[in-house]
Amino acid sequence: QVQLVESGGGLVQPGGSLRLSCAASGSIFGVVVMAWYRQAPGKQRELVAVITGGGSTNYAGSVKGRFTISSDNAKNTMYLQMNSLKPEDTAVYYCNFLTFNSNDYWGQGTRVTVSS
Repeated sequence: QVQLVESGGGLVQPGGSLRLSCAASGSIFGVVVMAWYRQAPGKQRELVAVITGGGSTNYAGSVKGRFTISSDNAKNTMYLQMNSLKPEDTAVYYCNFLTFNSNDYWGQGTRVTVSS
C-alpha cells in the first residue's frame, strides 16, 4: 500500500519560514490534484493550497502571498514553502493526492508550531 510521508514540520518563531515536503512511498499513477490541508487544535481541517497536474495553484486567503505550493510530478513529491509564519498557522499539516479515478491518499501529518 503506497503511503504519503510528510516532513519538515517543527517549531519556528513568528516571521520565520519552514518548507514542508510530501513524498509517496511508491509510484501513484494518475495523480491529478495535490493539496495541503491543516488542522489546528479544536478546529476543523481546512484546505491550505492546491496544485493540479498542469501546475495551476490556488490558496486559502489566509496564506496567500506567504505560502507557495510546488510539485515534482515525476517523483510524486510536493512541497509547501511557508514564509512570514504567524501563530495562527500553528497546526498539523497533511498532504493529499487525488487520482483521476478518485483514489484518495493522505499522509500522517507533520506538526508546525509558530511561537516565540
